Amino acid sequence: MLLDEIKKRITTAMKEKRTVEREILRLAASEIQAHENRTAQPATEEEAAKIIKKLIKSNTETLEVKRGDAAANLALEEEIKILESLLPKTWSVDQIAAALMAVQAELMAQKSDGQATGVAVKHLKTLNAVVEGKDVAAAVKKVRGG
Repeated sequence: MLLDEIKKRITTAMKEKRTVEREILRLAASEIQAHENRTAQPATEEEAAKIIKKLIKSNTETLEVKRGDAAANLALEEEIKILESLLPKTWSVDQIAAALMAVQAELMAQKSDGQATGVAVKHLKTLNAVVEGKDVAAAVKKVRGG
């Protein structure tokens, strides 16, 4: 469970006096727990990962705004790396394209890339692939020769 992993890493960060890691992990844990309080049920892995991605996006946007502040940028970049380390590694476009070769004929038979992407997503779910939508779309275009 992602929340359990975060709690373990908070303890380790505290013992090793890694302040930035401790604080960003505490924030992530509190966001997940707030979600659980709002829904009155434990967060699923997907919900917890979505919360982590939202924190990464927020930090990335802040980083883009604070271009001149080097110290703040370093801390934000470190926080982003820490948060990204909590998420499962996503497949690359090439890995997705290789997996889609098994259903290439079906992808080619679709009238549009959008329809083919639907077929691709369905196939990738059977493989329990961790993918980003934009990467699936790019892989579909690659497989379809686009």
